[in-house]
Amino acid sequence: MAEGKSFAVTERTVPTRARERASYDEATVHAILDEGYVCHLGFVRDGAPVVLPTLYGRVGDRLYVHGSTGSRPLRMAGGRSADPGLAVCVTVTHVDGLVLARSAFHHSINYRSVVVHGTAHQVTDEDEKKSALDALVDHVLPGRAADSRPANAKELAATAVLRLDLREVSAKVRTGGPNDEPEDISLPHWSGVLPVAAAYGAPIPADDLAPTIAAPDYLSAR
Repeated sequence: MAEGKSFAVTERTVPTRARERASYDEATVHAILDEGYVCHLGFVRDGAPVVLPTLYGRVGDRLYVHGSTGSRPLRMAGGRSADPGLAVCVTVTHVDGLVLARSAFHHSINYRSVVVHGTAHQVTDEDEKKSALDALVDHVLPGRAADSRPANAKELAATAVLRLDLREVSAKVRTGGPNDEPEDISLPHWSGVLPVAAAYGAPIPADDLAPTIAAPDYLSAR
């Protein structure tokens, strides 16, 4: 079996602790990104760090985030081909379990995370911008973009989209139980993992929704 594609290892993508948990495998990175839809976008403004939660969408080896044309990171990224863009760090994390050890020191969590370093650029091509916005909607709920009204000219003018290529990327994963010290095994404290999982509830229709409009299949499949 041929080896899967991997991202290049760089100084910024090598963790300082638990390096054995790091992965640069493209399929692993894509799977972690595709399971979530909220990222944390970090950048520097006026010499101070800023981290903002925002929605994202992936198209191949490219991430898109969107916001108002007046938002700071989107204005800082520029809108011309000659603009240098905005240096950013994007993170996505899933918590899979609470790891309870016999000692407070060894408590941990099971998780899957991706960290992306790079330079974000504002999308100026109209076709790419429309495709990116569709991808953002479908990333949150596949099938929704085709089942909603596309943005009109006024809405598109008020919306900016950032593009970040996946080049300097790493994943980090922790699985398994607690790492108790041998001398703590006999202590009378429960030790193990409390699994954590996200769940969808039943769809709640809008108050003004016509009673003849049924919930779409892509909602009942969640």
